[in-house]
Amino acid sequence: MSRHPSVKWAQRSDKVFITIELPDAEDVKLKLEPEGKFVFSAMAGADNTLYEIDLDLYDKVNVEESKSSIGLRNLRYIVKKAEEKWWKRLLKQEGKPPVFLKVDWDKWVDEDEEEQKVGADMDFGDMDFSKLNMGAMDDEDESDTEEDEGEPADGATGEATLQLGEGPSDTSGGKPV
Repeated sequence: MSRHPSVKWAQRSDKVFITIELPDAEDVKLKLEPEGKFVFSAMAGADNTLYEIDLDLYDKVNVEESKSSIGLRNLRYIVKKAEEKWWKRLLKQEGKPPVFLKVDWDKWVDEDEEEQKVGADMDFGDMDFSKLNMGAMDDEDESDTEEDEGEPADGATGEATLQLGEGPSDTSGGKPV
């Protein structure tokens, strides 16, 4: 009797990422058909258990441009879509997906976010970093850092203040704690 490994998926307009989590997989077989048929099997575990998946993908795929990568912990597939468009779901069948199939939130990108350039989440707008005071970076005499361990240096009180939007927050009200 075969089992189903855990499968995660994400998509872009031109491809689908399928990750099969199956450590130490051996005798890996994959069959990908242009109509969107994705068939996988492998042996894994101390007792050489057979793991199988048979998925009917939502739409047609380009078999020649699809790629696979077999690692120690998982098997990754990049399935090239035949047409560049967003699928409503991974599988043709409607309704609740199988329990072994989950969304890969690490790779997931929403349709409207795909067009944004890579690194857009690092956009600092018009911030001028030259005006920031990064403190003295010189090699100074270390004698002024050897203060009494119980006393903060330079008359500091040892207290920290949190500004709104900084530090940990409570999800119940969205206010800083």
